Amino acid sequence: MLCFMNPLLKLALEAGPLALFFVINTRYGLMAGTGVFMVATTVALTVNWLLERRLPVMPLVGCFFVLVFGGLTLWLNDELFIKIKPTVVNLLLSATLFVGMALKRNLLKVVLGAALDLTDEGWRILTVRWAWFFLLLAVLNEIVWRNFGTEMWVNFKVFGIMPLSLIFSMAQIPVIMKHQRAEDGGDAAAS
Repeated sequence: MLCFMNPLLKLALEAGPLALFFVINTRYGLMAGTGVFMVATTVALTVNWLLERRLPVMPLVGCFFVLVFGGLTLWLNDELFIKIKPTVVNLLLSATLFVGMALKRNLLKVVLGAALDLTDEGWRILTVRWAWFFLLLAVLNEIVWRNFGTEMWVNFKVFGIMPLSLIFSMAQIPVIMKHQRAEDGGDAAAS
């Protein structure tokens, strides 16, 4: 039976593993934080599955990359891998959106189309903006991990990337509102 999650539980499942990563890293170091991050991400995805009987695309992809890069970090005892994970993930997301646009396939619409009903122009604008934003996050992550210590990078990952993403998401609300399809099937943006 499909269960719709409480928004606070959903937030806990999405942000909880990162919060645990931060806390454990602060107390016990990056390697311990990485191990806990891997376990917490897997547990969060499992709880999501048990509650909704489906695996959301973005948390599933995130879990895959946390396990791969976290596993390399722990196996090789090299913090480089967990530090470059945000760069690799954001570059892949950016490239996927840009390539999709070049191939006349709006992949953001494929992922979010069930949640948003926008005009094609609205989807195009959001896709281009998110593609550039993911590229910016990749560049920022590279700058921080290459020029600052591990603690600064962890702080940036928790208190930089997440707030920037939330602010950017909220900044897209006017585009979403302007390009929502009218309930009668017409374009809301046609006025």
